[in-house]
Amino acid sequence: MLNGVAVTALGTMSGTSLDGVDAAVIETDGIEIFDFGPVGYRAYTQDEQAVLRAHLGRWQQDDVSAAARVVETAHIALMQDFANIAVAGFHGQTLAHDPAGGRTHQCGDGTRLAAVLDYPVVWDFRSADVAAGGQGAPLAPFFHFALAKWIGASDPVAFVNLGGVGNLTWVDPSRADPADRGALLAFDTGPANAPINDAMLARFGRQYDEGGQVAAKGKVDTAALAAFRADPYFAQQPPKSLDRDHFAGLTRAVAHLSDADALATLTQAVVWSVTAALAQCPAPPVRLLVTGGGRKNAMVMQALAAAVTAKVAPVEAVGLDGDMLEAQAFAYLAVRVLRGLPTSAPGTTGVPNPVCGGQVAAAGADLGHDSVGVCSR
Repeated sequence: MLNGVAVTALGTMSGTSLDGVDAAVIETDGIEIFDFGPVGYRAYTQDEQAVLRAHLGRWQQDDVSAAARVVETAHIALMQDFANIAVAGFHGQTLAHDPAGGRTHQCGDGTRLAAVLDYPVVWDFRSADVAAGGQGAPLAPFFHFALAKWIGASDPVAFVNLGGVGNLTWVDPSRADPADRGALLAFDTGPANAPINDAMLARFGRQYDEGGQVAAKGKVDTAALAAFRADPYFAQQPPKSLDRDHFAGLTRAVAHLSDADALATLTQAVVWSVTAALAQCPAPPVRLLVTGGGRKNAMVMQALAAAVTAKVAPVEAVGLDGDMLEAQAFAYLAVRVLRGLPTSAPGTTGVPNPVCGGQVAAAGADLGHDSVGVCSR
């Protein structure tokens, strides 16, 4: 019944930067985007952030009940503000990600949300892809493909999300379907806001380097940057993905630097990792559309524009909302899951064959019973 029919879907995202929960509504049949709806945001308090940080690196078998309470409570509080929702896509909070070990952990139980909100909730989007041999990330590329169609792109474009970890989606909009070979290439580029935000919090007690003002006063430490560039991750062929703390060595390498020099070095690491990622794309994109908090960092944007031949702009330049793209993506993916359509493919996560990944908690799910099922194709 969903085929070709617009569904009002709500998507949520709580990223690795641990700042809060984004929520956004779109109208879609899981293939086309018909319209964009209202959006919302609920910040985590400092205490809630501290709980989440304390649970980073923990797995399902560990006691993560305190983190789960934070994640679920914050999501429910925000999601209750939206009316007339047919289905929601709940990403949860990534605490650990180890695709090489065949596991990934997004904290939060979709059955609790479905029980409280009384509409279907699609969740646990990554596990099926990892179990099938994929990286489990990134998952927004199928939505990026739909966005490229929405903005009327005809030549290859790249979406770069600078959240806690950076990721890139190269799109060939001339292809008919996102699962087609050559339609998409997507992978994590390297660190983005996470090490910058961590440094700002540790050194200043502030959440981020607003506008790149601290970094603008510093000089890049060439030795620390060279060691960062030598990380074997950058030589790996995409698709590939990262855990938030993969580049903890970079944070240690700048620990002895002045505040400004440390932030300048971390910022340049972000820029270099994106340029290195572009070199691994099938063809140079004509546009680089930047989303996520990093697009608000003037130092990052100026350095990117100077380093690449593509036209660099925030996604707002094409009428999109860079704060809400990932939340919108999980609304879109939720509808695809209900239709049994793929949510990842060899070009996006390296999975051998397209996978429809996600569990569906029915409206009013009974927390005392097994009320979830895995979509199939």
